[in-house]
Amino acid sequence: MGTTPVRRQYLSIKRQYPDVLVFFRLGDFYETFDEDAHIASRELGITLTSREMGRGKRYPMAGIPYHALDGYLARLVKRGYKVAICEQIGDPSLAKGLVERQVVRVVTPGTVVEPGLLEQKANNYLVALVPEGDEAGIAYVDISTGEFRVAQVASEEVASELERVSPSELLLPQGLEPPESWAAAPVTPMHGVAADLQEARRLLLDHFQAASLEPFGCEGLPLAIRAAAGVLEYLVATQKSSLGLLNRISTYSLNAYMTVDPQTRRNLELFRNAWSGEVESSLLSVIDLTRTPMGGRLLKRWLGQPLLDIKELERRQDAVEAFHTDAITRARTIKLLGQVGDLERMIVRVQRGIANPKELIALKRGLGLGPGLRELLDRVGKDTISWLVESIPDCGEVAGLIARVLVDDPSTSVGEGGVVRPGFNDDLDQVRTASASARDYIAGLEKKERQRTGIRTLRVGYNKVFGYYVEVSKSNLSRVPDSYIRKQTLVNGERYVTEELKKYESLILDAQEKVEVLETSIFRQLCSQVAAGSEKVRSLAEAVARVDIFSSLAEVAALHGYVRPKLTEGDEITISGGRHPVVERVVGEGRFVPNDTQMSNGSSQIVVLTGPNMSGKSTYLRQVALIVLLAQMGSFVPADSARIGLVDRIFTRVGLQDDLATGRSTFMVEMLETAGILHQATPRSLIVLDEIGRGTSTYDGLSIAQAVVEYIHNDSRVASKTIFATHYHELVELAKVLPRIVNYNVSVAEEEGKAIFLYKVVPGGADKSYGIHVAQLAGLPRPVINRAREVLQQLEANSHRNSKGAAPGSAKAPPQEQLSMFQARPQALDELMEIEVSSMTPLEAITKLYELQQKAKDGAD
Repeated sequence: MGTTPVRRQYLSIKRQYPDVLVFFRLGDFYETFDEDAHIASRELGITLTSREMGRGKRYPMAGIPYHALDGYLARLVKRGYKVAICEQIGDPSLAKGLVERQVVRVVTPGTVVEPGLLEQKANNYLVALVPEGDEAGIAYVDISTGEFRVAQVASEEVASELERVSPSELLLPQGLEPPESWAAAPVTPMHGVAADLQEARRLLLDHFQAASLEPFGCEGLPLAIRAAAGVLEYLVATQKSSLGLLNRISTYSLNAYMTVDPQTRRNLELFRNAWSGEVESSLLSVIDLTRTPMGGRLLKRWLGQPLLDIKELERRQDAVEAFHTDAITRARTIKLLGQVGDLERMIVRVQRGIANPKELIALKRGLGLGPGLRELLDRVGKDTISWLVESIPDCGEVAGLIARVLVDDPSTSVGEGGVVRPGFNDDLDQVRTASASARDYIAGLEKKERQRTGIRTLRVGYNKVFGYYVEVSKSNLSRVPDSYIRKQTLVNGERYVTEELKKYESLILDAQEKVEVLETSIFRQLCSQVAAGSEKVRSLAEAVARVDIFSSLAEVAALHGYVRPKLTEGDEITISGGRHPVVERVVGEGRFVPNDTQMSNGSSQIVVLTGPNMSGKSTYLRQVALIVLLAQMGSFVPADSARIGLVDRIFTRVGLQDDLATGRSTFMVEMLETAGILHQATPRSLIVLDEIGRGTSTYDGLSIAQAVVEYIHNDSRVASKTIFATHYHELVELAKVLPRIVNYNVSVAEEEGKAIFLYKVVPGGADKSYGIHVAQLAGLPRPVINRAREVLQQLEANSHRNSKGAAPGSAKAPPQEQLSMFQARPQALDELMEIEVSSMTPLEAITKLYELQQKAKDGAD
């Protein structure tokens, strides 16, 4: 005996998808076979069985109910598997022989569309990357929303851009292994078209039915073109039905946005907190009061891509201010937005033909809110945000169409008769009437037959196997009329049919078939008509997302006392009463101590910030960075007032961490990150450095810290505004030598030997670290604290004696050149004569000149 037809059909399909789990539809189940069955059983915890499929041989099999697909898919996709959904294409009741089956889609991490598998306020991006030389093309698509964007970026920007986009799946050229610095995601090799520019260009032109790529902005970006083509080719193989949704492609340039590298995203906790990796207690958790999924997704993009365009930022600020000023209209807008739903993803499901009737009703409800939204926007600021009002299209025609066709509360399934509104289609109404009459007859048949036969226990029933029947118990069989036809024998009785019952059953079944055909046809036609208006729906979704963000940011500002910052093209950062947006929420209303910031490239370029641990240094330097970032996404900021000169990048180097995967020590990680900052920063950048040099010995660390500060100050290619928090109190002396350095410290009060942290940043340098006080607060045993105080007193006494007269090189005297960084009143001229000018770098020469100039001034006093 040969292999069964079903087995041959399965093997034919499996050969086309060798590296994918095939879910093969058999009746009410999706089955997996062979090795796929072993994987499905292991990963999903389902029973592994077997089935005889010819030649007396049994094959491994594991299946799931068809209605439970989404839950099982979610588990497989999260673990990086790809699943081919193989459906029965033909009607089993009409098929002569084997039912036709084919793969309708391949679900991969980057091509999920099921609502239950998607995070509402996050995009699900499929990303293609084509690196070559010093550049790389990047293309990403979210097939659940229809977004398709491309760019060509410098190689050093790839890691940052991948971190921002956060791909669910990454397409790479065959043989390319992603470095550890790239965002982790399942990797799929690209084949064919992405390797050939001409083929890639032809694929894009054919897809968009265009003669040139100029209108899309990517004609002169060969790597971007190849990446975009790689995405399209992959979708042809896995999600052919989604291609029609991608009717536009946007080209973007990183030059339009502030660069926020992965390190800074983590250090500032923009999207997730540092200790648990959750959204809670991140900046996003504080500013995201959006009510729609589209608004939430767009807010994440804005937060990840702060702008450099003042006009666009001021336009955003105007919109936030309009809602901020009018609290009543803001509240009404927020309430209305809560009823809109996910227009973006719903219209895509309609276009793909996978939306159910309830989703169309939800879409209708959302579309119907457009006029009310326009009216509210007219109230809050018609003059300042007319552009926003005008961006809201009228989708009344689409909403009206859905309302005319569908009942207000349809069933989820099409074809059962509970979807199309009565009166819409005469044929459907007639069939429904006939079916209802037949059902009424059968509903009254039980009473009628009981009266006719005198059998009080007679019952009329129905099941899928035998249809309608009349059931009579054994004790009453003698009273059964001759017109009854025996259908089934039971333990306790018999089941019968009558000619009349068969007639009405036939009427009902015939009506059901007609209802299914008519209702399905009407619903599909409705989806096609709604899909034809998809561009208007997408435009409304985009407008709603923006309104959602503006009203959300206005609500945050009103709740927490944020103000509109003044944005300039200058180099100043002036903040009065600035606060950390997350920490102030954690410590409670009114308990956070605000602080001022005054920086500019010309006078106070570098702030050396000293103070003990736990005094608030790290909070302060982060809050300055966060205020600048919020300002450049168009938000109001947590301060009494703020004037922000736009910055091109924010760099951060905070925290201590090993990189165990590569064997890099804490200090090596610190130095690598610092090196990256010094190589990439510009005079328009903002640098936030916390405790540079603490990962090594005191003198090494101090030397490196001083050299870093001097380099930022003296190299005109860097010259960035910088906040440098440190425990090296010796660095405060730099302000006497380098003119654009200012000292600030976090003040501490002492009462009865205890340190009281005031969390106030004030001018001047700190002279104590209060480390033992912090150790005491942490709960170290009292003997440890007491002994630490004794050791500290001895060290301070020795240091004082050595500085007063110990001979250089003696046992108690550390090397003079390391301990005394700035000798008192040197003979500047003598020192100048001793300099080996030919061996100095330009930067060393500049630094030495600053020192000699200051020493000469001191000597003249």
